[in-house]
Amino acid sequence: MVFDYTNGFHDAANAIATSVSTRALTPRVALAMAAVGNFIGAHAGAKVAATVGGGLVDLPVGEASLGVVFAGVLGAIVWNLTTWYFGLPSSSSHALIGGLVGATLAAAGTVKWSGILNKVVWPMVLSPFFGLAAGFLFMLAILWLFRRGHPARLNRGFRMAQTVSAAAMSLGHGLQDAAKTIGIIVLALYVGGYQDSPTYIPQWTYWTSATVLALGTYAGGWRIIRTLGRKIIHLGPPEGFAAETVASGTLFVFGIGLGAPISTTHTITSAIMGVGATKRLSAVRWGVAGNIVVAWILTFPAAGTIAAISYFAVRPLFS
Repeated sequence: MVFDYTNGFHDAANAIATSVSTRALTPRVALAMAAVGNFIGAHAGAKVAATVGGGLVDLPVGEASLGVVFAGVLGAIVWNLTTWYFGLPSSSSHALIGGLVGATLAAAGTVKWSGILNKVVWPMVLSPFFGLAAGFLFMLAILWLFRRGHPARLNRGFRMAQTVSAAAMSLGHGLQDAAKTIGIIVLALYVGGYQDSPTYIPQWTYWTSATVLALGTYAGGWRIIRTLGRKIIHLGPPEGFAAETVASGTLFVFGIGLGAPISTTHTITSAIMGVGATKRLSAVRWGVAGNIVVAWILTFPAAGTIAAISYFAVRPLFS
């Protein structure tokens, strides 16, 4: 639940940064809507939860395996707090998965590398490129369709439309990120011997994970919101609507269709870059974007390393 809460305030920017920066929604209204969307979206994330809970590592049933899960989650928490401090929108999802893999390797457990490759690595690589290209093309379509529109009226219309696109983004965030916490809870219940099935999801896990994620989201991660909403590119209402629409669609396709735990951070950031590139390539602050990409690359190994160290520290408590 601590990880779930840090995930909420760390990734709040994913759902609301564009709406806040374009003044389509006030910060607190946007956060409240994102919190509700996260809560509702969590209940559609069963496929993602199953992937995280049973498709990535194979741990023996026993108390020692609870130490592995604990260390993995601890690695993700530390990395979340580190990147939040520096205002970098890294992926809580990949921090969690990287932490779990790092702790499993430290414990000489079995990592399902085919599952990591097919359900994590390929979606991790493909989703940002998809978001970048789709954001660029969708924004071009908007520019062409409304090329004769009155700017002031268009801005008002797209601000209203952003209420819908921001709600969709928050639903997608809940579908992806609350579901990952649910998957970790199910894994802990199974390896700890508290349930017999590695795939059964108790109803209380939906409510608990969704509620804590919603609370974390409402707390807000303002450092990262500023990075996404203002530092990459200046967004207007049409650009914000385009980025949120593309990003939420990507989350639904990968989450519900493929059960792939992709990063909401990667998805919305790449969509913002793609939308911004329609103005001109120089409109995107590529230096800031480069720092974000570096954080993306470091997330998996950094969280894994922290988790491995954490495992050796806590192992005596679980043996």
